[in-house]
Amino acid sequence: MKDEYDFSAGRRGAIDPSPAGKTRITIRLDNEVLDWFRAQVDAAGGGNYQSLINSALREHVRHAAEPLEETLRRVLREELRQSA
Repeated sequence: MKDEYDFSAGRRGAIDPSPAGKTRITIRLDNEVLDWFRAQVDAAGGGNYQSLINSALREHVRHAAEPLEETLRRVLREELRQSA
Protein backbone atom coordinates (compact mmCIF):
# COMPACT_ATOMS: atom_id res chain seq x y z
CA MET A 1 0.00 0.00 0.00
CA LYS A 2 1.34 3.44 -0.89
CA ASP A 3 1.77 6.19 1.67
CA GLU A 4 -0.02 8.62 -0.68
CA TYR A 5 -2.33 8.32 -3.67
CA ASP A 6 -2.87 10.85 -6.48
CA PHE A 7 -6.56 11.56 -7.03
CA SER A 8 -6.01 14.71 -9.12
CA ALA A 9 -7.44 13.01 -12.23
CA GLY A 10 -10.37 11.51 -10.29
CA ARG A 11 -13.98 12.36 -11.08
CA ARG A 12 -16.97 12.45 -8.77
CA GLY A 13 -20.10 10.49 -9.44
CA ALA A 14 -21.26 6.96 -10.02
CA ILE A 15 -18.71 4.45 -11.24
CA ASP A 16 -21.34 2.81 -13.45
CA PRO A 17 -23.30 5.55 -15.25
CA SER A 18 -27.06 5.17 -15.64
CA PRO A 19 -28.28 4.01 -19.05
CA ALA A 20 -29.90 6.59 -21.32
CA GLY A 21 -33.48 7.30 -20.29
CA LYS A 22 -32.90 6.22 -16.68
CA THR A 23 -32.41 8.45 -13.64
CA ARG A 24 -30.92 7.31 -10.36
CA ILE A 25 -33.08 8.33 -7.40
CA THR A 26 -33.56 7.49 -3.76
CA ILE A 27 -37.07 6.43 -2.81
CA ARG A 28 -38.56 5.16 0.43
CA LEU A 29 -40.96 2.26 0.10
CA ASP A 30 -42.89 0.39 2.77
CA ASN A 31 -41.16 -2.83 3.77
CA GLU A 32 -44.26 -4.83 2.85
CA VAL A 33 -44.24 -3.40 -0.68
CA LEU A 34 -40.56 -4.09 -1.20
CA ASP A 35 -40.89 -7.59 0.27
CA TRP A 36 -43.77 -8.33 -2.13
CA PHE A 37 -41.76 -7.32 -5.20
CA ARG A 38 -38.72 -9.28 -4.02
CA ALA A 39 -40.93 -12.33 -3.42
CA GLN A 40 -42.37 -12.04 -6.94
CA VAL A 41 -38.88 -12.05 -8.42
CA ASP A 42 -37.85 -15.01 -6.24
CA ALA A 43 -40.98 -16.95 -7.25
CA ALA A 44 -40.18 -16.30 -10.91
CA GLY A 45 -36.74 -17.81 -10.45
CA GLY A 46 -34.74 -14.59 -10.28
CA GLY A 47 -34.49 -11.23 -11.89
CA ASN A 48 -34.39 -7.64 -10.74
CA TYR A 49 -37.04 -6.40 -8.33
CA GLN A 50 -36.27 -2.79 -9.34
CA SER A 51 -37.18 -3.60 -12.95
CA LEU A 52 -40.41 -5.17 -11.71
CA ILE A 53 -41.26 -2.03 -9.72
CA ASN A 54 -40.50 0.07 -12.81
CA SER A 55 -42.81 -2.12 -14.92
CA ALA A 56 -45.61 -1.83 -12.36
CA LEU A 57 -45.27 1.97 -12.28
CA ARG A 58 -45.14 2.13 -16.07
CA GLU A 59 -48.33 0.04 -16.30
CA HIS A 60 -50.06 2.29 -13.77
CA VAL A 61 -49.10 5.43 -15.70
CA ARG A 62 -50.29 3.88 -18.97
CA HIS A 63 -53.68 3.00 -17.48
CA ALA A 64 -54.00 6.36 -15.69
CA ALA A 65 -53.73 8.13 -19.05
CA GLU A 66 -56.25 5.76 -20.63
CA PRO A 67 -59.67 7.26 -21.46
CA LEU A 68 -62.53 5.96 -19.30
CA GLU A 69 -64.20 4.22 -22.24
CA GLU A 70 -61.02 2.29 -23.03
CA THR A 71 -60.58 1.36 -19.36
CA LEU A 72 -64.11 -0.06 -19.23
CA ARG A 73 -63.56 -2.06 -22.41
CA ARG A 74 -60.28 -3.47 -21.11
CA VAL A 75 -61.80 -4.46 -17.76
CA LEU A 76 -64.81 -6.09 -19.42
CA ARG A 77 -62.55 -8.07 -21.78
CA GLU A 78 -60.47 -9.27 -18.84
CA GLU A 79 -63.54 -10.27 -16.83
CA LEU A 80 -65.14 -12.09 -19.76
CA ARG A 81 -61.88 -13.93 -20.45
CA GLN A 82 -61.69 -15.06 -16.79
CA SER A 83 -65.29 -16.28 -16.68
CA ALA A 84 -64.97 -18.31 -19.89
